[in-house]
Amino acid sequence: MSRLSTTLAVALALAAPAAAFVAPVQPGVAAKSTALNAEMSKALPFLTKPVLLDGTLPGDAGFDPLGLSEIDDVGLDLYWMREAEIKHGRVAMLATVGFLFTEFCGPLPGWPLAEGRSQVDVFWDAVDEHPNAIVSATLFLGIVEIITGVAITKGRETGTRTPGDYGFNPLAFKITPEMSLKEIKNGRLAMWAAAGMIAQGTVTHEPLMANVAKTWS
Repeated sequence: MSRLSTTLAVALALAAPAAAFVAPVQPGVAAKSTALNAEMSKALPFLTKPVLLDGTLPGDAGFDPLGLSEIDDVGLDLYWMREAEIKHGRVAMLATVGFLFTEFCGPLPGWPLAEGRSQVDVFWDAVDEHPNAIVSATLFLGIVEIITGVAITKGRETGTRTPGDYGFNPLAFKITPEMSLKEIKNGRLAMWAAAGMIAQGTVTHEPLMANVAKTWS
């Protein structure tokens, strides 16, 4: 037996007994250690922070209890989700202003009056009285959706387009992280507000401010 073989044999003989003094790592202990080291969500401290929500997006507080940010199939990913959130927030802000304007100032000339009813009920009167206008608006919105869909697809492919950026800034607002945060926060609030106004109008069939007055009476 050569000197090298003898050295290896001695090393292996010494290593085997030494291994007996090393405590094996229990699977449960390893998993628990990993869970303790994982960063927790800022919005939901009892849940682990989603991997993709690293705080770089405006308004990101790690709130994703349904795991939507982790979807990455059938054309849906975090880029698409943020695009949808911004778009729905903008539509909801317009809807909220429209609700309040019609409630306080009334409809445009030639359109049905509320006469003590909710704006939801008045909408169906508008469909009956002005079907061409409603269909035209629906077609217009469909065209807008197609155009924005193309922009979203190209933006995901190139990675050069920020979600929600359509180059539309007629008032030349300065785009800053603070402005982006304000937009996403106001959009989220408006989505709740618009949903609430539609729900109360559908259930009570009464004007918005009449329901508010009842709440405080």
